[in-house]
Amino acid sequence: MKAVILAGGKGTRGRPYTEYFPKAMTPINGKPLIDYIVKYLKSFDTVNEVIIISDFTGLGGQIKNYFGSQQDIVFVQDSQSGTGGDLLHITNRLKNESEFVLWFVDNLCAIDIDKMRNLFREKNSSACIATRTRRKEETGFATVENGIIKEFKEKPIINLQMSECLGVYMLGKDIIKRIKSKQKQKEINLSYDILQPLSKEEKISAFDIGQKEWIDAESPMILERNEKTVKKIIKQMGL
Repeated sequence: MKAVILAGGKGTRGRPYTEYFPKAMTPINGKPLIDYIVKYLKSFDTVNEVIIISDFTGLGGQIKNYFGSQQDIVFVQDSQSGTGGDLLHITNRLKNESEFVLWFVDNLCAIDIDKMRNLFREKNSSACIATRTRRKEETGFATVENGIIKEFKEKPIINLQMSECLGVYMLGKDIIKRIKSKQKQKEINLSYDILQPLSKEEKISAFDIGQKEWIDAESPMILERNEKTVKKIIKQMGL
């Protein structure tokens, strides 16, 4: 099975840091973020190749220089045609795959890819999205009655009323067919143009990560502020 990492975003939320390096190269304990993701994906026997899509003519060149010429890593130039459009440029590499992993590079989580794949197949899905229903808040909360604070809760873990979608997907080969049907568009957004209509057909399954930690690694500042969580995730990854 192939694993595709989308690392071509402009990283606007990570500025000013991402003016000097892509968010994929955000340092964590002396190694770039993407190094942890690649090693984690390669730790699964079911993953035989990692495809990294980025702007290698720009800051993304740092990613290519970091990994060098490893046989099981393929570099594909970002086409600037949206999160769905980029997948059109790797159709030849995916043509023999019944499904593949799509991982947005700013997601850090020890998601069990094999269990996610099993659910994807069990539900006969076209797509499976990693989700969570619990979240640790970064601010303090309070219990209020009649305008009076009765109790403080510092950074509590709350149960979400709706499942939060994370940036890790298991996608079937029919997704590529749907993207091809929209290739006349200048940009194809995977979520809005492809997955949203699929949800109406009940073709998308949800893989809840349960007690696993997850973080949106948008900038060095976020990672530093959540240092304990980051360390816990890396430990869960076995790295």
